[in-house]
Amino acid sequence: MNAAKRREIFARLAAANPEPRGELEYASPYQLLVAVILSAQATDKGVNRATGPLFAAAPTPQAMLALGEDGLSEYIKSIGLFRTKAKNVMATSRLLLDRHNGEVPHDRAALEALPGVGRKTANVVLNIAFGEPTIAVDTHIFRVANRTGLATGKAPRTVEEKLLRSVPAEYRLHAHHWLILHGRYVCKARQAQCHDCPISDLCDKINV
Repeated sequence: MNAAKRREIFARLAAANPEPRGELEYASPYQLLVAVILSAQATDKGVNRATGPLFAAAPTPQAMLALGEDGLSEYIKSIGLFRTKAKNVMATSRLLLDRHNGEVPHDRAALEALPGVGRKTANVVLNIAFGEPTIAVDTHIFRVANRTGLATGKAPRTVEEKLLRSVPAEYRLHAHHWLILHGRYVCKARQAQCHDCPISDLCDKINV
């Protein structure tokens, strides 16, 4: 796919949704971090149902530790892998207090050193909480990038690196959200909604 076509794709996505937002609900960088940890292999809607009551009870690392792992598990037991996630959230909360004065670090290495935080989660936090032009390649972005021809690759890291090189600079900050939302609601895994797609004429339609 050439540069002009890529630019037009993002121009159209931007025109349709100038200020895109993620669908996880949170009120602080810490709550965002916890929500993203919980969202692995889970839907944002399912996570939001759990974190609404959870964040009311434990909005900070201190409050989360006071809640305890068993208490946290009661709030998130509807989410897949909740026991492992509860351990990670508690350990992460403890490290934030011990190493970062209870604040979420604005640093990739420090984020990825936290339990339950990999590159994708770090990218989400850096992008949403700190305004970094990162692109977190989840299943939706991986599919959209490969299917459209925006950035093809067999591994998420490959697709991420290609997108970072090829997305026009003025669209890079929000590219993450545009591509996720496009994959979630239009370029679906099982049945792509090509008839409702604003970029259908620009798409390579690989294995639709």
